Amino acid sequence: MNSKVKNFLVVILIPTIYALILRLIFGVKEWDDLFSVMSITFLFCLPTIVGALTVYLSKVEDARRSSYRIFMPWVPIFIFLIATMFMHIEGWACWMMILPVFLAAASIGGAIGGYLKTRNNNNNNNNNNNNDKFNISILVLIPFLIGPLETLLHKIPATYTAYTSIEINAPAETIWNNVTAVRKIDEKEDKGYLNELLGFPRPVEAVLNYKGVGAYREARFTNGLVFHETVKEYQENKKMVFSIKAFPYEIPSTTLDEHVVIGGDYFDVLDGTYELEKISENKYKLILYSQFKLNTTFNFYAGLWAKWIMKDIQNNILQVEKKRSESGTLNL
Repeated sequence: MNSKVKNFLVVILIPTIYALILRLIFGVKEWDDLFSVMSITFLFCLPTIVGALTVYLSKVEDARRSSYRIFMPWVPIFIFLIATMFMHIEGWACWMMILPVFLAAASIGGAIGGYLKTRNNNNNNNNNNNNDKFNISILVLIPFLIGPLETLLHKIPATYTAYTSIEINAPAETIWNNVTAVRKIDEKEDKGYLNELLGFPRPVEAVLNYKGVGAYREARFTNGLVFHETVKEYQENKKMVFSIKAFPYEIPSTTLDEHVVIGGDYFDVLDGTYELEKISENKYKLILYSQFKLNTTFNFYAGLWAKWIMKDIQNNILQVEKKRSESGTLNL
């Protein structure tokens, strides 16, 4: 085998295999008390170590280049991405959300690996060489050392609010009839671009058995996702507050990745509120906001994505209600 090809395979395959082994270990259900994929350890340490290994195993002349340290670690990350999706270990939605972190962390790891590699060569010192090999070995073992420690941390669930609004030129009664119940949404009306990109279910319809406190509202999405909603507060043509519940056992396993399933261990939607504010004659501001809960050790990052996703869903619904209200279409 050509030495260049052999070197390339070593540089790419070893970090990729390491990443796959780590993912498999952290994904074992019986070891949840020790390791978790939904952890800072996995999210940040794995790509950093992959980046460090990639550059450290490279030729010294390559490791000296800044561009190589930044971008070469991305290669095993993308191969890891493809492999986990092919093996049905991870879904497209999860990868879309964690990829920015993985690429940034891999580049940081590449800088670390490049420093160790070039320091060895510059000093030409066996002791330094041995020390840096020892450092790399420790780096590889870090997830197995701190992973169990992270699982001991008490997760503090955090509640977030996703706020959206739209202006509508139509009578209040017409708008409100399109709010309380939403007849079937044609695929052409769907403008939820982020959720479409992530492969999430799209809204289909919302049915309400009556208008008032205690009413039951069912928001239906594609692929079997259903939000069971109970009206908690109701003012005709002004305000409607409803609790939201999704039952994971009702959702087919192919609908959502286990790490983002609604009502699961990490993410749940709590309630929603519609408010209609008058701007001028036959012009109103329709407000829709929801509260949702996250339960991870990296809520600071997961919260950003959750807000974007919820706002995308809500803006999608609002634009449908606006279009129908302004055209005079009623949900009868």
